[in-house]
Amino acid sequence: MQYVYNNGEFIPAEGFTLRASNRGFRFADGFFESVRIVSGKPVFLEHHFSRILDALKAYRINRPLQFSLQKLDSEIRQLIEKNGIEQGGRVRITITRKAAGFYLPDAREMEYFIEATAIENNRFVLNTEGLRVDVYPEMKKDINKLSMFKNIDAKMYVLASLYAEDHQLDDTLIQNYRSGIIETTTSNIFLVSNGVLYTSTLEDGAIAGIMRMQIINLAIEKGIKVYECTLNPQNLLAADELFLTNAIKGIQWVGSYRTKRYYSEMAGRLIGMLNEKLGC
Repeated sequence: MQYVYNNGEFIPAEGFTLRASNRGFRFADGFFESVRIVSGKPVFLEHHFSRILDALKAYRINRPLQFSLQKLDSEIRQLIEKNGIEQGGRVRITITRKAAGFYLPDAREMEYFIEATAIENNRFVLNTEGLRVDVYPEMKKDINKLSMFKNIDAKMYVLASLYAEDHQLDDTLIQNYRSGIIETTTSNIFLVSNGVLYTSTLEDGAIAGIMRMQIINLAIEKGIKVYECTLNPQNLLAADELFLTNAIKGIQWVGSYRTKRYYSEMAGRLIGMLNEKLGC
């Protein structure tokens, strides 16, 4: 039997239901975090917790005094154990405003639940076949103070994923209203040109990805130059490599964008460094 953690209580996942008044359900009033499990333990949780605190402030949701990194880590580890996850897995932490009310909530307190599921690989594994991507043309992302967080209002990403499926793509590139390419439906993006890394700046509306930050830090530690900047389709066509990063899959290399083809040398080096850092 699989369990979820719901505001202090472990309950069977198949029996879990939301109240009709839940503000996440009614107004998408909340956000989520995805955390990777390696060898039965959550990784980079301190960075995820820091982003949670930033998001709570941005969403004007009050943090309970007892909600700490240590408490969250303990709850996740207990859930991992109850669900029998001994190697690789993924955790989703969903945080919403607890209050009732309409657009104006009655209060600003938070509630949250945690899910944990096993995945096949314990370490980060680079895809053997390059992904096929193209620009998603039907919607563009706003730039605002919530752009960097994972809002549970994900309709654009859902529609972009369906567009990818309809056009035999593995993922689509999301643009902002300035036509800058900022991310994909699931990941941050990196270009490689002449051995230098380039990634979309947060000021252009990109998600402040935890894996994005890890890759930037790893590259700098190894003497690889990294620039955060505005990216456009012309940059993609001039690049030697294009790869994607997210907390669950680590790094995935892109094989093609339209008629452009890419290598995967830098992606392979970085995923090796990432696994080495985690000891797996």
